[in-house]
Amino acid sequence: MEKRVIDLEIKFAHLEEFIFQMNKVVAEQQNRIERLERELKEQRDRLELQASGATLENTKPPHY
Repeated sequence: MEKRVIDLEIKFAHLEEFIFQMNKVVAEQQNRIERLERELKEQRDRLELQASGATLENTKPPHY
C-alpha cells in the first residue's frame, strides 16, 4: 500500500511540473497572439489609409 502512495506522489509531482510548463507555453502564446493582433491592426489601418487615397505625406494637418 505504501509503495502505491509513493508512486502516486511521484506521478503527482511530475504532473505538477508538466502543468507549470504548459502554463508557461500558453502564456507565451497568448502574448504572441496579442502582439500579432496589434501588428495586423496596424497593417489594416495602413491599407485603409492607402485605399482612401491619403498618405501620411500628403495628408494636411488639421489646422489647414
